[in-house]
Amino acid sequence: APCMDCKSETLTDTSANKQAVEALGSDVRSGTDTQPSDRTSSHDIPGHHSTPGRGHRRSRSRTYSSSSSRGTSPPGSTSRSHSAQDVVVACADRVCAVIQAFYNCCTCHTPQGMTSPRFIEFVVRHDAVLKFLVTRNPKIIFDHFHFLLECPELMSRFMHIIKAQDFTARREWFYENLHPQTADPDLVHRPPSEDDVLLINRDQVFDSSCKIVTKMNSEKLKENIAVKFSGEEGMGQGVVREWFDILSKEILNPDYALFTMSADGSTFQPNSNSAVNPDHLNYFRFAGGIMGLALYHRQLLNVYFTRSFYKHILGIPVNYHDVASIDPEYAKNLQWILDHDISDLGLELTFSVETDVFGAMEEVELKPGGKNIQVTEANKAEYVQLVTELRMTRAIQPQINAFLQGFHNFIPCSLVQLFDEYELELMLSGLPEVDVEDFERNTEYNSGYTADSDVIKWFWQTVRDFPQQERVLLLQFVTGSSRVPHGGFAFLPGGSGMQKITISPVTYTTNLLPTASTCINLLKLPEYRSKEELRERLRVALQHGSLGYGMA
Repeated sequence: APCMDCKSETLTDTSANKQAVEALGSDVRSGTDTQPSDRTSSHDIPGHHSTPGRGHRRSRSRTYSSSSSRGTSPPGSTSRSHSAQDVVVACADRVCAVIQAFYNCCTCHTPQGMTSPRFIEFVVRHDAVLKFLVTRNPKIIFDHFHFLLECPELMSRFMHIIKAQDFTARREWFYENLHPQTADPDLVHRPPSEDDVLLINRDQVFDSSCKIVTKMNSEKLKENIAVKFSGEEGMGQGVVREWFDILSKEILNPDYALFTMSADGSTFQPNSNSAVNPDHLNYFRFAGGIMGLALYHRQLLNVYFTRSFYKHILGIPVNYHDVASIDPEYAKNLQWILDHDISDLGLELTFSVETDVFGAMEEVELKPGGKNIQVTEANKAEYVQLVTELRMTRAIQPQINAFLQGFHNFIPCSLVQLFDEYELELMLSGLPEVDVEDFERNTEYNSGYTADSDVIKWFWQTVRDFPQQERVLLLQFVTGSSRVPHGGFAFLPGGSGMQKITISPVTYTTNLLPTASTCINLLKLPEYRSKEELRERLRVALQHGSLGYGMA
């Protein structure tokens, strides 16, 4: 509808709800709302830049718990207070629809890439009312407040409420707003054209993937991914999962000098000396793009980063605790400085430090004129923070920037900030171990096999006897991925959505090995004559057949 029509409708609906909103607003200001109101005037916000929108989409049905905000009201106002609250709660959906309509009208008259100052002023003026609404029923944010994703200034006012919501609800909202509303849900099932297939050399996974992916349009990659390894016949979601899995391992290959292992021996962070590779920033941009592409398509990666690097992706400041991942002893020294009075210890520290730059020690100032500024009891906290930022951020800033350029081609900053560093790791890499009980509970059987079949009983006894490494090989053999998604085996992705692992029988012949169709998470298990034969044949298949595809 034309802007004037929208405006007319908005004013009419606003008038219908004005009494309820003003009554609640008056009540909240009198102290009934437990959420503190930000007293910032819209005139205090110098610029109102926003993030380009992804379209507005109502979320699917969910269940949330609502809590009632109670406070202290003036004598005689309790009845009026509850009445106003009841009225607003009853018409909350309508009020939110009016707010969204008002936002749309304001956006019509605002340059692209900015949020209307008039709308920001409106939100600031009714801050307490809006926070009351979403505190009573957080579902409102996910159903109606999509405008928060397009305006960082407004998002910051509600972020503490959003992050208090269940991880599953936030992840659902993330993907609802990440994928375009016009996306065709059947697109993944259409045969890709030859030009759209990523033809990857398995022996040079990193180099061939980098050359192909960097040439492709990011919007095209968002629509669908089709991967085929040179000289192999297999295609489908199982091949895509394996490509992400082995490519993420190659990104960590020390030959590329992009990432270094942290002190814990299991996580990685950008290498401050990666410039030994002339193309290192292009590679970091590619690595960030692969991480973003995997997250976009809900694919899991076989990589774990340090907490500090996840913080960099999320825009969360690092602190001295993060130093322990790369230098535990240095982190202890910083902790000691914070815990003790350094006034009379004669440490003679200044706001400058010596750091290793390609094997040579150089003095680096933590702040302008830092070498002439003494560290004292009064400013030691600032010193510790600046040292932390130097070690964890400034030393790898170009690498971080290049990585984020690639990552944000697929994942906007406004969406990824819904999570903390632990949740982001879970979304990118899944659960680190294979839970056999969860595995068995979410496995199905067909064509004659049941949970009581001898072969099936032998199979689960064998899996329980496997060490964790062989369990991971089994998972990769059946699904193409070595990681379990958040929520466990019930949420394994298949060719057409969530798909549990299925075990199907195969007529027995001597020396026949198990096979798998990774696109549909199907394990084809021969009807072996004994548990020992099953274990031996399964191990041969896992050791020699967990990588590579043919047509079965």
